[in-house]
Amino acid sequence: MPPLILDGKTLSRTIEGELAQKVSLIKERTGNVPALATILVGDNPASVTYVRMKGNACARVGLRSIKVELPEDTTTNQLLAKIEELNSDPQVCGILLQHPVSKQIDEQACFNAIALEKDVDGVNTASFGGFTMGLDSFVSATPKGIMTLLERYNIEIRGKEAVVIGRSPILGKPAAMLLLNADATVTVCHSRTVNLPEIVKRADIVVAAVGRPKFVQAEWIKPGAVLVDAGYNAGNIGDIDLENAAHLSSAYTPVPGGVGPMTIATLMQQTVQSALRRAGLE
Repeated sequence: MPPLILDGKTLSRTIEGELAQKVSLIKERTGNVPALATILVGDNPASVTYVRMKGNACARVGLRSIKVELPEDTTTNQLLAKIEELNSDPQVCGILLQHPVSKQIDEQACFNAIALEKDVDGVNTASFGGFTMGLDSFVSATPKGIMTLLERYNIEIRGKEAVVIGRSPILGKPAAMLLLNADATVTVCHSRTVNLPEIVKRADIVVAAVGRPKFVQAEWIKPGAVLVDAGYNAGNIGDIDLENAAHLSSAYTPVPGGVGPMTIATLMQQTVQSALRRAGLE
């Protein structure tokens, strides 16, 4: 039997359709159009593209997109002031500070300034601590999108051995915690891990998030494993050598069209969830 393709692009559009109905309800009950505010510092081409994609997703689900563009030489205090302004705006249900910001800015201080109820990208350290402790906090969008993808495709997680390759605070670490919360047995690997191939060979679920093209080799994969490729490198290449490894799996995320669309869908999900709470509808 050929492996199941975990099609994030198709699923994301299904989720957007569900969200559009909820946004319509909010508009009907409150007369307001909930908004997602994105903050872009500088003009990094990739960041400009990502912000545009998020704006397009807002339009598809019926959210208002507020785009805040700040110059490259913006200071930490100036950015904090803008975040506080958005925190105080009752129409804004979500705030996203596009990563990375300029070098002179204390990025984490700015992430932590985002009000928890509007931290729809899960970047505030208190948000991470909250969901780690099992509280109802917003979660980093990409790891949450991965979990939604696995759940919607009925991939069994409980009792499975999962290996997460990468320990970044916005992807690897939260992905590991979400899998742990779903009752997987989780190993986190990184650049200092010894005998990485042997560890990956044990995995029922492999999550690759290292930012190195085709880093995970086919010979590392246990037959029947589920492959989640969260990498996106130049040339539409992921972190797993899917060309040679996909056929060994029971299911895998394609690159592109797997994890990427789910990141934006999750951002929309969490913004709508925030809007529902603010409207007293959840």
